[in-house]
Amino acid sequence: MGPIGVLCIRRTLAYGRRSGLVSGLGAATADALYGCVAAFGLTIISHFLIHQQFWLRFVGGSFLFYLGIRTFLSRPGDTPPPARRLDLAGDYISTFFLTLTNPLTILSFAAVFAGLGLGESGGDYWNAGGMVLGVFMGSAFWWVILSSGTAIFRERISLRGLSWINRISGLVILGFGVAAMVASLTGFFSFRPR
Repeated sequence: MGPIGVLCIRRTLAYGRRSGLVSGLGAATADALYGCVAAFGLTIISHFLIHQQFWLRFVGGSFLFYLGIRTFLSRPGDTPPPARRLDLAGDYISTFFLTLTNPLTILSFAAVFAGLGLGESGGDYWNAGGMVLGVFMGSAFWWVILSSGTAIFRERISLRGLSWINRISGLVILGFGVAAMVASLTGFFSFRPR
């Protein structure tokens, strides 16, 4: 369970199932985009993203830091507010962005696809497309399960319990943000002998 999972659970508890699901679908879309880059062998894009990982991690970590503080300080209401289109769009865009700030995901997909022999057939776009669709559907299914399962427990949690969930999830998200920024800075300033 990473920062996106914690964010999805927290949004489901605070704003309802729809908010958590839309947040998860933003992450699933980013996973599919990275899967597409890996499956179709878009080496120029993947090399660029990997070489820009300092900035991507730092910006993503900064955004997680901000979200962690905002989550920690938020106060829960008795019932989730009605989801508005702009709020849902913001939920989708924010998790899409956060997921994109981890370019090492491309390497993971590339390793899995290579292990499955996807790159051996040379130009088999149907298989590559099927793999990308599978990545999206598998990721989306996970987010449906997570947001639906979390929504079931929403009614059983008191306002005090929601306050503690906000504090704990805020600290976890904040921790992931700090870790991402530190990792980007240590990678940027690391000394490599020749």
